[in-house]
Amino acid sequence: MEQTRHLIDTHNHLYLEAFDKDREEIIRQAKDSGIELLLLPNVDLESIEQMHRLCDKHPDFTKPMMGLHPTSVDKAYNKALDIIESNLGKRSYCAIGEIGIDLYWDKTYLAEQIEVFEKQLQWSIDLDLPVVIHSREAHAYIMESIHKVGADRLRGVFHSFTGTQDDLDEIKLLENFSIGINGVVTFKNSNLKEILPSFDIKRIVLETDAPYLAPVPFRGKRNEPHYIWKTAEAIASIYSLSVEKVVEITRKNAVSLFLNGNKLI
Repeated sequence: MEQTRHLIDTHNHLYLEAFDKDREEIIRQAKDSGIELLLLPNVDLESIEQMHRLCDKHPDFTKPMMGLHPTSVDKAYNKALDIIESNLGKRSYCAIGEIGIDLYWDKTYLAEQIEVFEKQLQWSIDLDLPVVIHSREAHAYIMESIHKVGADRLRGVFHSFTGTQDDLDEIKLLENFSIGINGVVTFKNSNLKEILPSFDIKRIVLETDAPYLAPVPFRGKRNEPHYIWKTAEAIASIYSLSVEKVVEITRKNAVSLFLNGNKLI
């Protein structure tokens, strides 16, 4: 059972306002449940200080990423990118993220989103860091940019993967990329139970995306780090493995992708 004490949540926004009233209690619950580490993706300019503050307070439990989220891309994207990039030289990060393309909410800045995404992909190559990709109704654009910048030189994770079998088959061909699975896998209307068995579990990492996408039976509520165990249980069922084995495998995957060589763990 010891392996269950080492689960890594590879995508968590614990620094957001949703946790301001009970953040320390949530951290205690997470640790007590057996979570070893939270990886924190940045969102925009406003979230940087909050994220850094949390990481400075809990340096052995939280590790930051740096990037500009696609839904934060607007006409002032060049200024935002300059500030984001300036932070990369000030401290250690485990990834460039959360970056990508999101066409669910608004297509107004599609060209700008693509440009920002590709610039940040190039940063990951220059700094030898993995990328954490947010893709929503934009799979074709995402893949085009990855191949344009250099699929053979990039590595990372497709965060919150909820795509089709065809999407998954394309990702299979990107040998240095994994997929992040969260509470969506527990939803009745999710297709993940059907398509995941075709994907190597050695290329899966676990995540919450807290405070978003809480798993069943907490769906619709604020997601919390310790709810990730529901996702681990779902993966165990899909792959006919024990929860302990799922934790062991996905932890190894996360360490290999995000932490090896970065002296962060």
